[in-house]
Amino acid sequence: MSASVVLAQAGDINPGLAAIGYGLAAIGPGIGVGLIFSSVISGTARQPEARGVLLGLAWTTFAIVEVLALIGFVVYFIATAA
Repeated sequence: MSASVVLAQAGDINPGLAAIGYGLAAIGPGIGVGLIFSSVISGTARQPEARGVLLGLAWTTFAIVEVLALIGFVVYFIATAA
C-alpha cells in the first residue's frame, strides 16, 4: 500500500475511536517510564556510587520511550484530520 492510501483510510476513522486508541497507546510508554525509574531507584539503593551512570541511562531511555507516545499523538491527529 502506498502512503496516500493509508492516509486516506486513516481519515475515515471516527474521532472518538481515535481518541480511545491514543489513550490505550499511551499506556505502554507510561508503564515503560515507571519501569525505567523504578530500576534506577533500585540500582541506586544497591550501589549508590553508580547513581550518575544510572541516571544518564535513565534519561536517555526515557527520551526514547516518550518518542513512542509522541508518535501515537501524531497518528491520532492524522486519523482525525479529514
